[in-house]
Amino acid sequence: MTIDEAPAYPMARAAGCPFDPPPRLRELQAESPLVKVRVFGRPAWLVTRYADQRALLADARLSSDVTSPGYPSPTGAPPKSDGGVGIGFILMDDPEHARLRRMVTAPFMVKRVEAMRPAVQRIVDDLIDDLLAGPKPVDLMEAFALPVPSLVICRLLGVPYTDHDFFQQNSKQLIRLDVSPEQRATAHGNLAGYLDNLVGAKLADPGDDLLSGLTERIKAGELSRQDAAGMGVLLLLAGHETTANMIALGTLALLEHPEQFAVLRDTTDPAVVKGAVEELLRYLNITHNGRRRAVLADIEFEGQVLRAGDGVIFPNDIGNRDPAAFPDPDRLDLGRDARRHVAFGFGVHQCLGQPLARMELQVVYGTLYRRIPTLRRAAELAEIPFKHDGSVYGVHALPVTW
Repeated sequence: MTIDEAPAYPMARAAGCPFDPPPRLRELQAESPLVKVRVFGRPAWLVTRYADQRALLADARLSSDVTSPGYPSPTGAPPKSDGGVGIGFILMDDPEHARLRRMVTAPFMVKRVEAMRPAVQRIVDDLIDDLLAGPKPVDLMEAFALPVPSLVICRLLGVPYTDHDFFQQNSKQLIRLDVSPEQRATAHGNLAGYLDNLVGAKLADPGDDLLSGLTERIKAGELSRQDAAGMGVLLLLAGHETTANMIALGTLALLEHPEQFAVLRDTTDPAVVKGAVEELLRYLNITHNGRRRAVLADIEFEGQVLRAGDGVIFPNDIGNRDPAAFPDPDRLDLGRDARRHVAFGFGVHQCLGQPLARMELQVVYGTLYRRIPTLRRAAELAEIPFKHDGSVYGVHALPVTW
């Protein structure tokens, strides 16, 4: 097969099936565990099956560094190494990845996150109070799904929530795939400059927050101010965009599956809510354009040789719909044990913030539908604007009423 004959990635979802992976991905998964695809005219390997994704994501011969030869950029733009403020450790390899990641691990540990649960519950209850007191219909994305994680990550990082319009607008530009490199660079520069100024302010007057903790590392010579700002960009972006879209898309999926909506509406059992969160994470996959890696040394795998300099893509949406791992995978079943999903990735780059995301989703899914049991769409499904244009999937708006 020539590169021109290889299927292009990413692939389109089927019309009327906004919660399911693209049909062509399903076909490729059935055909072969490894498939050559075309990404902006360049070849890359697509790893289609759950077990293989976990095995290779844990392989140190694969690099997350965007400057590694063959890295399959999701935007097609060449990587830049200009010494400026980046987006933290997520696109680095060990040992530097591990060194920087350890500096921000503690606030995301389960015990610390659980201590935040009462505060998150108050945020969710207050926003639901506002919904119930306000006009109907309302855009659930704007009035609830986006404010919840934004308020939480601002409190954790020490970012003023009054600046939320600024960082949300720039974040949206940064994760869209249909903007120009110049627009993306401008948005990144805006966020980087903002976080750099904030780090500077906390160097002079530290508080009790994550960014202030990083200033202690700067003073000790363990971290540069640029790296601290880059970590701030990463955590601010990841801390609100993914969870906000998961809240809205999860709500819409539940509204389309009334029997599953009823499970959460009618329960007060934390174990049921926890299980529901894992199944929704498996079923929906907010990060829908695959995790990307570059091969550093030849790897023999599934009868193929992944050569040094090859690009590799792990589409977690189809990994989480692998029938070998999850029987009847296209069925949303909140009673399923879905804890081994790959929605947060796998290996050393597995999502740092997953305990926080899980806790926020548990509070939201365990509260919203009990308090507004008659919640329903205020627009036809075909009228809902889905985010096919970004690296984070979800909806641009979700009109609801009750």
